[in-house]
Amino acid sequence: MPRLAPPRLALVTAIASLSRDHDMPLLLAACARAGIDAEIRAWDDGSVSWARYDAVLLRSPWDYTTRLAEFLAWCDRVAAQSRLWNPPEVVRWNTDKRYLADLAADGIAVVPTAYAGPDDAPVAAVEALLAAHQQAAEFVVKPTVAAGAEGARRYARGQTLAAADHLGRLLGAGRSAMLQPYLPAVDRDGETALLYFAGRYSHAIRKAALLAPDSDSPDAATRDEAIAPRTPAEDERRFGDAVVAVLAGRFGTAPLYARVDLLRDADGSPRLLELELTEPSLFLPFSEGAADRLAAALGDALGVPVPDGAASGAAETQPAQH
Repeated sequence: MPRLAPPRLALVTAIASLSRDHDMPLLLAACARAGIDAEIRAWDDGSVSWARYDAVLLRSPWDYTTRLAEFLAWCDRVAAQSRLWNPPEVVRWNTDKRYLADLAADGIAVVPTAYAGPDDAPVAAVEALLAAHQQAAEFVVKPTVAAGAEGARRYARGQTLAAADHLGRLLGAGRSAMLQPYLPAVDRDGETALLYFAGRYSHAIRKAALLAPDSDSPDAATRDEAIAPRTPAEDERRFGDAVVAVLAGRFGTAPLYARVDLLRDADGSPRLLELELTEPSLFLPFSEGAADRLAAALGDALGVPVPDGAASGAAETQPAQH
């Protein structure tokens, strides 16, 4: 029996984030073409009845990193009233970058990573990383819970004390942190981000290196990202497909959306830098039809057939996303 009304979808943001979410206008239009009644809602708006929606899609609630416990509790409440994408078990796992250790155990090649907690000695943690990676000329220190490059700093090998001071500030604030050798290929090739919708590859982009060598400068981790479309190499596609397959095995199905961020190591092999399953920029303006492909995945999950021609919407140009 056909639906009497289009399904209702909440696209979740944060008030302070909406103006920077360049995916949102394209996704709203694509949902309309796909026969989905989509509305923008702030995750912390207490007046919203989430049960009124057939599904709730996390898009740009980018203030969650400073309110993680509150945000995760909200995810659980919403999932009890509607379908949350991605679901709470995925979000809880993905919002702390210690998930990289799980993926490494699953056989995914990740950027080598060491972790430090509030009880660890900062100088010893930095020295241990450098001892484990004798060829690393530079390294990165960053919190395990953060959006974008927030709290991330890049250090030369000789800056042990500066890095330990930064690490100590993170740990002193009760945060966990991660330390990684800096892979120099990123300065030449940038990062490759592969986008998947419902387990199917959609498109890819290139992001230029974001962390400046002088990581102590106040704007080193807050510069605008230089972004462009990219056709991934065959080994990058295989790598991204393997990561999504691992996710499907871990959670029982592929996430509705996934962004796989890759770098190349000294041998030229792809390595996973980050896996974005909670609120990633999907770079919809950088691939023709990407918004319609996402809307088609949403429509399929909601049981709505996509109207003829809706999946071939034209690309639009937007400013580079932050």
